[in-house]
Amino acid sequence: MRAIVLHERGTHGPRLTERAVPERPADGVLVRMLAASVNRVDLYMRDSGQGITHDLPLVMGVDGVGEVLETGPGSAFRAGDRVILYPYDFCGRCRHCLAGDQPLCLRARIFGEHIDGTFTEVMAVPERALLPLSPAADLHAAATLGVAYLTAWRMVLGRVPAGPGQVVFIQGAGGGVAHAALQLARMAGARVIVSTNGAGKLAHFEAEGVAAVDYRDPEMVAQVLALTGGAGADMVIDNVGAASWAQSLRVLARGGRLMTCGATTGAHPSADIQRLFVRQLSVHGSTMGSLEEFRRLLAAFESGAFRPPIDSAFPLAEVPAAFARLEAAERLGKIVIAIAEPRGAEPEATAP
Repeated sequence: MRAIVLHERGTHGPRLTERAVPERPADGVLVRMLAASVNRVDLYMRDSGQGITHDLPLVMGVDGVGEVLETGPGSAFRAGDRVILYPYDFCGRCRHCLAGDQPLCLRARIFGEHIDGTFTEVMAVPERALLPLSPAADLHAAATLGVAYLTAWRMVLGRVPAGPGQVVFIQGAGGGVAHAALQLARMAGARVIVSTNGAGKLAHFEAEGVAAVDYRDPEMVAQVLALTGGAGADMVIDNVGAASWAQSLRVLARGGRLMTCGATTGAHPSADIQRLFVRQLSVHGSTMGSLEEFRRLLAAFESGAFRPPIDSAFPLAEVPAAFARLEAAERLGKIVIAIAEPRGAEPEATAP
């Protein structure tokens, strides 16, 4: 079988590689992968991987969908079933798993980070990390849910959810997680304001009925405050990090909350502690979500409550080109890796 394997750091590290089909573990299922999506963590693994326990070579890719090839006795799945991967291999026994908060599992391993991932033709997956996917679901759209949308779900609708009457401000809304947060916040009934850059993206969001400001504008904070009548936003979604942190704190309303899930521009901004305690702000860290949150996300997706925008799709052999597209300033929406067609299906056109 073929897989995209990270052999070494750098742009030449991920390579299409022939590998043996994995053996099905006793508690696992063999899945024929159909589609996956590209995420910022893939670039981090390619270029650094620092702080993530792993060994090279490693099959890349964190999220994806597929169809069952082989199961063990007593499995809830049958050959041919469509499935979607929950990105974690969790133990199911520690206190966090027993409380239903699998991302905090003491032995959690993430596909494509700690163990082999989804950019492959066949994958061995623990059955506990699979959910059934409707045969009617759009495979490319579903393949984007496991990282970007699950992360956004926990931030927007998790422990301190947004809702009607609230204002949610989203930094860098052209990115996958941020755009997912936009859709979910609107689904929850909140008013959304976004920051982005470039005339094309600004026009896109305005056409969608979303107020948009340019994060390069030195008056951006004043613009957001003006749009909220001087009150500020009840929630800020920020996965940018150091470059946007000061702005994010300054646009928060009194008692507001800043939700963070990334630090692509640096992990050590000024904390501005005085603003935090005087205005009684709170900061919430988040990484993906629980299995129950994933079930709810999938149910909302399959009901048609939102549809992930797809920027482009690339075949498995062209994952390096997909990484380049992820870094393109004009990209808007998720990038999909089209691995295979469902058995019996006609090939779908892709638009790299």
